[in-house]
Amino acid sequence: MTAEKPAKKKAATKTRTKAPAKRAARPAAKKTARKSASKAAVKAPAAAPKAKAKAKSKAKAPVPRGLAEVVTAALDEMKGQNITVLDVRGVTSVADTIVIASGTSDRHVKSLATRVQERAREAGQRPLGVEGERDGEWVLVDLGDVIVHVMLPRVREFYALEKLWDVRTSERGSAD
Repeated sequence: MTAEKPAKKKAATKTRTKAPAKRAARPAAKKTARKSASKAAVKAPAAAPKAKAKAKSKAKAPVPRGLAEVVTAALDEMKGQNITVLDVRGVTSVADTIVIASGTSDRHVKSLATRVQERAREAGQRPLGVEGERDGEWVLVDLGDVIVHVMLPRVREFYALEKLWDVRTSERGSAD
């Protein structure tokens, strides 16, 4: 028994002495493989974004001209309900257009507002402010010339913004 154990130890030491020689050869091969792989990786991303950008630009639907049209298209795309566009240029200097839409649930209202923000950014208009996203009952997105109200139907009925702006519009029209 004791004679067999030393034999095993000698075999183990032989493999240990040969291993460092092999290991010394490996790093040089790995370095060249890494360099060639990194060069290929550096070249590949430069070409890939251009191809992706061309594919994206071809796949996009034509963007409507005005910001209000971009907003209504985004709301319509996400199945917003009762989309109303009010022209308030003669009534207030705060905004030119107010867009009001309803969502079916608080989650739907939040997603409608998020899509409006995304599409506005794509059109080159960064939102100036967003209010009410946490609760999701009424989200206001301020895009400068366009103000977007996305509400639950019960909240929209309670505040009746369309009637508020229609009254002001009709009063101003009768005063002139």
